[in-house]
Amino acid sequence: MSDVEYSIAQGVATLTINRPERRNALNQSVINGLREGLKTANDDAQVRVIVLTGAGKSFCAGGDVGSMGANDGMLAMHWERAGFADLLLEMHRSAKPIIAQVNGLALGGGFGLALNCDLAVASDSAFFGTPEIKIGVFPMMIMAVMVRNMSRKNALELMFTGDRIDAARALEMGIVNRVVSAEELENAARELAEKVGAYSPAILRMGRQAFYSTQDMSFEQALRSLHSELSMTVMSEDTAEGVMAFIEKREPKWTGR
Repeated sequence: MSDVEYSIAQGVATLTINRPERRNALNQSVINGLREGLKTANDDAQVRVIVLTGAGKSFCAGGDVGSMGANDGMLAMHWERAGFADLLLEMHRSAKPIIAQVNGLALGGGFGLALNCDLAVASDSAFFGTPEIKIGVFPMMIMAVMVRNMSRKNALELMFTGDRIDAARALEMGIVNRVVSAEELENAARELAEKVGAYSPAILRMGRQAFYSTQDMSFEQALRSLHSELSMTVMSEDTAEGVMAFIEKREPKWTGR
């Protein structure tokens, strides 16, 4: 059985971390499986949106502490951790939107994964946090994700205290977009995925890439870059189709060009 299961239905590819006995903790197999799943989804023209979730009652409880023994030495562990950084980068570079379906614990690296998705829908029984400080570690790698998705004070409080927050508080802090009951979670995530996926894949890709490529630019640099991005966007066939469909009062037929 794979540590990451891949399925596709109605244009939505779902990546499911499948280690429920370990609360879907991250190990090298999971990281590799998620990277491979992202590539498969991005290479498939039928896929419009990607959903990331976990099997059982956890989304992802972070790094697998039990695998920190490092049989191959500390340097090997250091290089293995680079795979997690590559995963986070590849998520940003995805050609397709990614939605987190947070069904339970999202802690440490799992919290980073959820934050690194474009959108997130959470069960009302989900919990979020960075407990690393409690075992003498600090959430160094996911810090880069946290500071781009949260206020400084909220991010530092979670990292300094190791406290967990519930889904309602996560919604207040802008960590998730929606909170629903556990029974409604899968349908809510799929409805959001299908709504997003109904729009032009070309325009979604261009807009998403512009968002991430300009997030660390100065205000003026971002405006100059986005000015050019807008011109490129309106030259697309899908923009022309969208405008004509609006004028003719019909549904647009996107070609992805």
